[in-house]
Amino acid sequence: MSHGDSVVRTAQQTSPPSSLNLFTALKPIRFLGNLRQLRFSGELVLTGSKGQQWSFYFFLGSIMYATGGIHPVRRWHRNLATYYPQILTHSSVLQRDLATIPAEDFKTCWEYQLLRLWVTQQKIAPEQAAQIIRAVIVEVLFDVVQVMDVTHQIRQDSSLSTQLDLIDVQQVIADVQQLWKGWLRAKVMGHSFDSAPIIKHPEELQKRTSERVFQTLAYLLNGQRSLRDLAVLMKRDVVQVTRSLLPYIQSGLVELINIPDLASPVSCPIPKTPTTLARSKDLLIACVDDSPLVCQTMEALLTAAGYQFVSVEDGLRAFGILLARKPDAIFLDLIMPNTNGYEICAKLRQLDEFRNTPIVILTGNDGIVDRVRAKLVGASDFLSKPIDAGIVLSILCKHLEQSVASR
Repeated sequence: MSHGDSVVRTAQQTSPPSSLNLFTALKPIRFLGNLRQLRFSGELVLTGSKGQQWSFYFFLGSIMYATGGIHPVRRWHRNLATYYPQILTHSSVLQRDLATIPAEDFKTCWEYQLLRLWVTQQKIAPEQAAQIIRAVIVEVLFDVVQVMDVTHQIRQDSSLSTQLDLIDVQQVIADVQQLWKGWLRAKVMGHSFDSAPIIKHPEELQKRTSERVFQTLAYLLNGQRSLRDLAVLMKRDVVQVTRSLLPYIQSGLVELINIPDLASPVSCPIPKTPTTLARSKDLLIACVDDSPLVCQTMEALLTAAGYQFVSVEDGLRAFGILLARKPDAIFLDLIMPNTNGYEICAKLRQLDEFRNTPIVILTGNDGIVDRVRAKLVGASDFLSKPIDAGIVLSILCKHLEQSVASR
């Protein structure tokens, strides 16, 4: 067995689950679905175990843009070359255009802001901008799902606005699933599409190929273009390009090397973790709700915001668990089997430990009678279902600050 065969065998043994049934169960896929359901607005930061970081920008549950990884600038140029090559410009031109964008608009990345500018200036059609955005998001998400072990952090921002088409989460997931399917079928797992092929033994390769094939390979495989860059140059799918090179890679005639990103037209600061994490990492939030879906959704949202979380689906056990864990804030379902949120809230308010703890009532009924009764038993606030991410985080932030101040 050759060294190349060994590499492929090892990659297959350590690769993600091959069953497509498991694709939608991957953590990033499930989390994007939760943010869609929550109509989240803000930034989702995903961090891999090796420090890789990606950002997704959301507006009311749809994706505005995504960036990050090791080649964000290469990705940007690739997709411009694919969908609108006429506008592909030099760094100095990009810098000039970026200089015209107000600083307060840079809540999202520079790539997105340039697309907005060019659409406004009618240099590029909105449909072309949407194609670029969707392709970028698909590429970013495909890279994320290969990492498998990622952590989530969010920065809720209701002030984000968009002048470009929003991309539906389900559409992106469907596109990535198709790419994932081809990736598995082609058996190219273990080879990063961001690596660059380079001829390791040119003399041996020349002996095994025709002069025409060798000259073509020598031009393409110069160690300066990633597999994704080559796919755009050759106008082929990146999976097909990688598979066509696999025999050369396995035989050791060609090797894949890491290459740097292209120079950015702006000074990109190191991505910062959302500011909420600094103050929330030691705070425990509880959710008492007999619906597993509500508890799972709240857990996904609040742990991504940096909070610790405990859920209680049995209302009869809620009082004992809350007393033992002493959470810093409680979301409490109004109607549960054998008990209700009013009774639990009233009991908690009788104890000194929970006198100032924020308690937010969750309910599908947004009636004035329920709101009045909730206030009478000492509830801090009232939140209607279905859950909205922005409202949950803003209510939580408001009442936690009041709670800390009262202490």
